[in-house]
Order: sequence, then structure tokens, then C-alpha cells
Amino acid sequence: MAYIAGVGTTRFGQHPGSTTPGLMADAARLAMEDAGLERRDVDGVLCGYATTMPHIMLATVFAEHFGLKPSYAHAMQAGGATGVAMAMLASILVDSGRCKAVLIVGAENRATGQTRDQSIQTLAQAGHPDYEVPYGATIPAYYGLLAARYMHQFGLTQEDLASLAVVMRRHAARHPQAQLREPFTQEQVMASKPIALPLRLLDCCPISDGGVAMVITRDPTNAARVKVRGSGQAHLHQHISMARDWADMGAKRAADIAFAEARMGLKDIQHLAVYDSFTITLAMLLEEIGFIARGKSGEAARAGRFEIGGDLPLNLHGGLLSFGHCGVGGGMAHLVEAQRQLSGRAGDRQAGSPATAYVHGDGGVMSSHVAMILERV
Repeated sequence: MAYIAGVGTTRFGQHPGSTTPGLMADAARLAMEDAGLERRDVDGVLCGYATTMPHIMLATVFAEHFGLKPSYAHAMQAGGATGVAMAMLASILVDSGRCKAVLIVGAENRATGQTRDQSIQTLAQAGHPDYEVPYGATIPAYYGLLAARYMHQFGLTQEDLASLAVVMRRHAARHPQAQLREPFTQEQVMASKPIALPLRLLDCCPISDGGVAMVITRDPTNAARVKVRGSGQAHLHQHISMARDWADMGAKRAADIAFAEARMGLKDIQHLAVYDSFTITLAMLLEEIGFIARGKSGEAARAGRFEIGGDLPLNLHGGLLSFGHCGVGGGMAHLVEAQRQLSGRAGDRQAGSPATAYVHGDGGVMSSHVAMILERV
């Protein structure tokens, strides 16, 4: 059995003068304190990649920097799904008895540690080197293509996407560490600067500096007692030019594996933490997994289903769209919020007393999917 014993996040936004190891250490320190553990208690370290520090041995670089001597260390990269993938591996490590306590970390000074052009060029490499990258496409362009096709196929509208952005910003306004907290309206989203139509500026997540960490243990170390009940992955394609069915990108397949392992179903879930790099990402994931009917995610947002008092409270920290996106740490923040909600420690954002949560990470362009189900015991 694996427990998410401690979590920690830095403020997201701009941290001038920050470094990737420094942000990793800040988040790790908070997670260790939250778990009630000392450095000597940690025998496993997992860390995500960092575009501002592309070291070939980042896990041991961090372990050295933070003063750890783990018996297991591993750096991972699965795009935006990396954080949930690390949590899945950590739970396997403690379940198997290989480790007792695994520290997982994702952090990056992505906003201040590189220029805008460097960021665009780095992220664009997610495209196919022969069929996509040479034509100058960027990550927003790839998702813009997804949005146009999906909206045509299932009747999702610009208003629907804007409704999702409004909800995420409303949630972020309650979180003191969120990067973007100023509220806006559906009309303002639709009037914002075109980025890759139909996606506009407020349909896209910001680039952030920030760090997130958590400790996964074999036994509970405090009163949080949030355990991993099930997890699953699916990888049907890497590049969208190779995707065969944009209604089946792999999200439901990963979710089905996690639900089967947890012996649960969609109706058992009381809290959602779903990857939202763009409004279309969130809509497609919610609808493919089955939480919302096809083409109805915007309608659900306007009906209040994703609010604190709704039947499917969603990304109550503000998600990537408003809390911010610092790379691997951005996706990990969804896990942190789920753990805090289940342990009743979300403050003004607390949505009742949920016993279960579903977390989903998406890497690439709807390429790699990792699902995780958490339960309070």
C-alpha cells in the first residue's frame, strides 16, 4: 500500500534569480516537513526533467544538492504526464518493498530562466521531426488543430471553452500561491488575443517558475492518510499526425486500467484533478474519460458542476490555466490539490469532505496518459 504522506508547493509565477535545483529544494523541504520526515528517512528519489537544466542525471544532481543518499534514484520524462507517472512509479516502489519513502520533485525556472523564443523552440520539438516541426508548428498550434477538429466533430463551441477558463480562474482566486488570480468573464476570454485559433490567450496556460514535491511512503506518517488505490497508463501515439482517432487519444484506456485496479467506477469519484494545459485539453479529457458527455463540458461548467459546491469539483487550485505551469511541477500541482482536498486541508477551497479523487496527467499533444485514483482512509 502507498500513501501520499506529504506535499509541498512554492508560489507559481516569476522568481527572478531562481534556479531549477533551488526551486526543487524549496518544494522538497516543504513536502518533507508536511510528511514529518527527515532526509535520512528518504531512500528513493524521482525527479522530472527541466528544460532550463537538461542534465543527463538530474535525479542524482538533485539528491546531492539536497543532501540525500538514496538507494534508488531515477529521472523521468513523459511531458506533462511526468508528475503523475512519477507518483505511479513511487507507489510501485513502496508497494514492492524496494523503498520505504520516495521523494518526487518537479520544478523549473521556466518563466525567468529562458527567453520566450527559447521556450517556444524547446516545446515545439514535441512535434514530429519530419512531418510537423519543419512547418513551424508550436504546442499551441498543435492544440489549436485538435480544438478545431474536436469542436467540429462534437459540437463544442468557443463559449464552452471560455466557460472552462472562467471556472479555473475563479478557483485560482482562492489560492494564495496561484500565478493568475484576477477574475475575468466568458466574453473577455473570447475577446482575448488570438494565439492559435480557435484558441485565444486566455484558453492557454501561462509559463511559470515554480516547484512541487511530494513524499510517497509505504506506511502513513501523519493524519493525512491518503492512499493510492489504482493507476494506469496509455500511449497510443506521440505525434498528432500519427493519431488515428481523435476521439480515442488514450485517456479513457488509462482511466479504465486505474479504475479496474481500484475496483471503482466513475460514480465513485468525488473530486477531479485533470490536466488542463489548454481549455481544449480539459474538455477532451473530461469527455473522453466519461465524466462529461461529448460536447457538454462547457455546459457543465456553466451549470456549476465543477465548483466547490458542485457534484464534480474540478482543479480547485486553478489548474494549469490559472495556477500556472512550470513544466513537470505544473502537472504535479493537480496531485497536491487532490491530496489536500482528501485530507481536508484546502482552506477556503475545501469542497466538503471527499473520500476519493481522480487525477489525470497528459503528456505531449494528448500523447501520454497517466491516471491515478486516490482515497482517504
